[in-house]
Parts: sequence; C-alpha cells; structure tokens
Amino acid sequence: MEQYIIRGGKPLRGIVDICGAKNAALALIAASILTTEPVIISNLPDVSDINLLLDAIAQIGAVVERIDRHTVKIIGATVNSCTLNYEYISKIRASYYLLGSLLGRFHKAEVAMPGGCVIGARPIDQHIKGFEALGATVDLEDGQVKAKADELVGNHIYFDVVTVGATINVMLAAVLAEGSTIIENPAKEPHVVDLANMLNSMGAHVRGAGTDVIRIRGVKSLHATEYTVIPDQIEAGTFLFAGAATGGDVTVNNVIPKHLESITAKLEDLGCFIEEYDEAVRVVAGTRLQSTQVKTLPYPGFPTDMQPQMTVALTLAEGISTVTESIFENRFKYAGELARMGARIKIESNTAIITGVEKLKGAQVSAPDLRAGAALTIAGLAAEGCTQVGGIEFIQRGYEDFDVKLRSLGGDIRKIDPQNQNEIEKFKQKCS
Repeated sequence: MEQYIIRGGKPLRGIVDICGAKNAALALIAASILTTEPVIISNLPDVSDINLLLDAIAQIGAVVERIDRHTVKIIGATVNSCTLNYEYISKIRASYYLLGSLLGRFHKAEVAMPGGCVIGARPIDQHIKGFEALGATVDLEDGQVKAKADELVGNHIYFDVVTVGATINVMLAAVLAEGSTIIENPAKEPHVVDLANMLNSMGAHVRGAGTDVIRIRGVKSLHATEYTVIPDQIEAGTFLFAGAATGGDVTVNNVIPKHLESITAKLEDLGCFIEEYDEAVRVVAGTRLQSTQVKTLPYPGFPTDMQPQMTVALTLAEGISTVTESIFENRFKYAGELARMGARIKIESNTAIITGVEKLKGAQVSAPDLRAGAALTIAGLAAEGCTQVGGIEFIQRGYEDFDVKLRSLGGDIRKIDPQNQNEIEKFKQKCS
C-alpha cells in the first residue's frame, strides 16, 4: 500500500478548488435507479467510495456510462437484480442507500450490512423502523439486510435520533409509495437537501428538506434529469483547517459559504481571519492559534467529520482545549498517532482534553479512518521534520487528488511505496 511522505513546517498558501460532495453524490447515485430513464450527474468526486457504488449498481444491471472524470450517465431500466454482492458493499457505508431505492422501485432489496470506516456503532434500527412504517418487512440474515413489501404506503415517521442515513433511505423509498409520508426529526444536512432537490427534478414531490419536518407525496414514476452535485463542505473544511494549522493563507473555491458556517465560526474562535465571497472562503492564520471548546452535533452544528481536523489544529493552540464527540464513540482512535508526533491529548470518555504544544514533530503514523487520515496529513504538514502517513487508502475514499491539491498550496508531500527505502531516505535527507 502506498503512503504519504511529508516534509512539514511550511505554511500552505493559495487557492484550491473543491470537488462535489461525496456524501451527497452517494445518495444521488442511489436515487438514479429509481427511474427507467437516463440520469446524468455532474460534479462527482473521483474517489473510491463513488467508484465502488457505481460498480455496484452496474453489477445489478444498470448502465453506467462515464462521460468524463466528474460526469456519469446512469440508466436504471436494465436493473435485473435486487441483491448486492458483498465484495462491493462491505467496503462502503453508503451501500445501504440502495436498500431504499431498490425497495422503493421494486418493493424488494437484499444488501449486505454496510462497511466503511470503523469509527463506532452505526446501527440501522431507524432505517428498519422507517421501512416497516411504509409497509415493508425487514430481516437480518447472514450479514444481509432483506426488505420486501407487497406495496409501500406513506406513513407518519418520527426518528428517535437524528440520522442522515435513515432520513435519506426513507426518502428514497417513500417517493414512489402510495399516499403521503411525513418524516419528523429528520437530518438537515446539505446532502439531504441536495437529494430532495434531485428527486424533485425527477418529478418527485418532496418538501421541507433541511427543516424539522419533511413531507413527501408519492408519485407513480420518476423521469430523466441532469443534476449537479453540491460542493463538499468537509473537503472545504479540511483545507481551511490545513491552512490554519500550518499558519497559512488558504482560499477554498467552489463552495457554498453558508454550509461552512459552523466550521468558519470555530476557525474564528481559534483566532483566524475569515473572509467570505459568493463562492469562496479564505482563512488566514497569522499568529499562534488560540484554545477553544467544540462539541460535534448534527447539522447545522459542528460536523463530526471535521472533528479530527479540528483536534489537530488545537494540538498547536495556546492553552487547554476540549473536543467532545457526541455522534460516534470511536472517533478518537487517531489520538495515539498524534501523541507520537508530540501532541498532548488525554481522552476521557467522549471528550479529548488537549494541551497545546508549540510544535509537532514528524513521525511514522497510520490512518485509522478517512477523516483521521486527512487530519494526520495536516499534522504532518504542520510538523517539524518528516512524517510518513500509512493507510492512505482510507483518505482516497473521500478526497480526490488530496496530495496534488496540497502540493498546489506549497505542501511538500508525495506518495511513496513503503518498500522503496532509497526514495524514502532521499526524501528524509531533505527534512534534516
């Protein structure tokens, strides 16, 4: 497996273009097979999660035509199976969105229990609750989720907890159900709104996405559409925190600033200067960062997917900071890796207590999951000396050309084969 090797200590400066949102794109791909007519999706990020899901729907018979690197044409008329193979689905969490779309269109679905990053228990009980409320029966057998229904009928659904996955899955199943569905306590994330907008462009009737109540009036069929994925708020936030942690000046382009408000508010708490434009946000970190407190919450709160990047910045902030994780219980697995770089972090239950240090030191570390991998890369860019980051296959699940974009900002980072000791030693000589 390839690794990143990084020579740190250099502020990142410049402008970086942000890709389409991975989390939105996964839901849109699942929605594309709700119709027999062609669906064209543009601004797709070229990352492994997206490519795996496209391969998965092709495996059940959909026609998947790559128009260019970021645009795909999907024709669901040829879907001939409602069973997804484990080899695709075990690798990505969002595989379970195909439960909703297959159940909605064919009234049956069989999908392996989802995989992805191991960052804590992510039960699907609320998905099952929603499907059953629409009239389906759901069984868990041999690692498979099996759902079927004679017909789907709209219903009133109240989620016990705010859940993005279940909100999206029930939306996918309900748009073709008989009658009306009301979803209370839904997730409000931008990608939930993006899915609603695409479904409406296909002829669905979805109202209230992004608010406390989503109302869906079922329709008989959906039709063709061309749709553009929203920008990725997490990729944008990652580059903003990379600028902050390295003491740099970074502008993220092709973003929706409103989606970044919880992130930019915390950057201001850190003492950074923030400047917003119509489709861009700039962060400037001219002095040492300041300590603060943060708690992850469902949107519009601070995203759990930004927690590791925030923590890296706080390891370099003056004073004592706390980060409380309220979404996933295993999201501090990277803390030990940061400690290898000289960070002072103490984990108590779901809270990290961070005593800032003036500098991090380069070390050999390994990414335990997608966002932690991005955070460890940022730490390497901010640290003195040379850092090797293993497990970058996690990073490639959600960031397109991550190292290329960081180099465009002045970061000294490259991919290496860990077996190529000559190349590693040459790079390390530059760090000394």
